Amino acid sequence: MKIAVLGGGNGSFAAAGDFALSGHEVRLWRRDAEQVEAHRAAGSRISVKDHNGRHDVKLRMVTTDIAKAVSGVEIILCPAPAFAQSDIGRLLAPHLQDGQVVFLSPATFGSMIFAQAARDAGNRAKVSFAETGTLPWLTRKHGPFEVAITIRAKRLPVGVFPLDQAPHALEAIGRAFPHVIEPCGDALSGALMNAGCIIHPPLIVMNAGPIEHFERWDIHKEGTQAAIRRVTDALDAERIAVREALGYGAPHFPLAHHYAKEGEIWMYGRGSHDRLTDSGDWRERIVLTEHRYMREDLRLGLSLLVSVARLAGVATPLANAFLAIGGAICGDDFAQGGRTLETLGLGKLQKAELQTLLRVGF
Repeated sequence: MKIAVLGGGNGSFAAAGDFALSGHEVRLWRRDAEQVEAHRAAGSRISVKDHNGRHDVKLRMVTTDIAKAVSGVEIILCPAPAFAQSDIGRLLAPHLQDGQVVFLSPATFGSMIFAQAARDAGNRAKVSFAETGTLPWLTRKHGPFEVAITIRAKRLPVGVFPLDQAPHALEAIGRAFPHVIEPCGDALSGALMNAGCIIHPPLIVMNAGPIEHFERWDIHKEGTQAAIRRVTDALDAERIAVREALGYGAPHFPLAHHYAKEGEIWMYGRGSHDRLTDSGDWRERIVLTEHRYMREDLRLGLSLLVSVARLAGVATPLANAFLAIGGAICGDDFAQGGRTLETLGLGKLQKAELQTLLRVGF
């Protein structure tokens, strides 16, 4: 397949390297011209480290020209943080072509941002937008052009906008991710599978002291204690209640399955938490007021959950509490703005109207 990967972070490098390792033609786009030139000078190669060793792969293209990167590709994968989606969506919108699939992993309902950007740009190409519940790789960059993949996803629930185009989108995504894609309905269902806004807010807020005290802190190792796990499960119950109130069926991929030794397999498979902590890659410096765990997962992820919960008539006391505490940590009011149905331009729609839009598109 011809695949474009947008961004220069951990997820983008894991995607580009892993797709190239699987034999796909990969084009990597990023905005940093200096880094692009350095990457080209290094041969447009990425070193991928996984449990099978080290693999040196070459990308077809590394560029700052987004039009060139996406021309003629089947899938455009954008694992960039949610707060970058508006800018990237506007840059991408004029260049989308019939039949392409924009896949966001995950997205916090970012599929709507990309679809709206295409509409606002006057681009009427028949494009599908899809999102899933987690990044398909547990990964960290180990150097400018080197990435370590600790785990590849075993199950990826995917929602599509508009839902009427799901067969085409899922078939294409399934060729890029063989045997792991699981349809979960429309794009909002996909957004409500997002694990980041459930796992990270309790871990950073309830570990705020040690995070600020120690130079590096592993929120998934020492930071994951029984008291915090109980809160995580309760927050996840709010997410699942919203899904059920909107009529989305199981599986809901409860986060508890990520930690379980038996029972239903979660997105990353059995034993993924232990492999994550054993890697040591998540012992890192976290600046609470700046990190994407706060600015993306807590502020945007939970503001979306609270907004959709209001539409569904579901109480979300924990999500509201974490928004309030996170805002206090950052000296901001996270209850205002964020990513809500209102800020997405969907606030005036009733539930049935929103569901129709999600099914047939604009």
